Amino acid sequence: MSEIERGELSFRQASTKYGIQGSSTVSKWFKKHSNLDWKELPTMSNQKTPEQRIKELETLLAKEKEKVKVLNIAIDIADEMLNTDIRKKYSPEQSSKPNTKPNS
Repeated sequence: MSEIERGELSFRQASTKYGIQGSSTVSKWFKKHSNLDWKELPTMSNQKTPEQRIKELETLLAKEKEKVKVLNIAIDIADEMLNTDIRKKYSPEQSSKPNTKPNS
């Protein structure tokens, strides 16, 4: 049952693997004994191999790195144009104090 819950086997594959006559028997047994909500059952068609998932994640990581690079350049340009220091680090003590104006 855990192989079905993890999406590693379909009902048909489980019935073949374990010598059960029909996949409907596996499906009924699964509905009765599963820890998963029946509506959230993973489907085999959406499953990717670990290699496919790694490649997908590597591609996403590369895109995110490019976004960070572009945003850092934009911050540098804004700092230069506005004569500011957007990346200036504030200590927790400074950021927790209320912002008070000096008396004029």
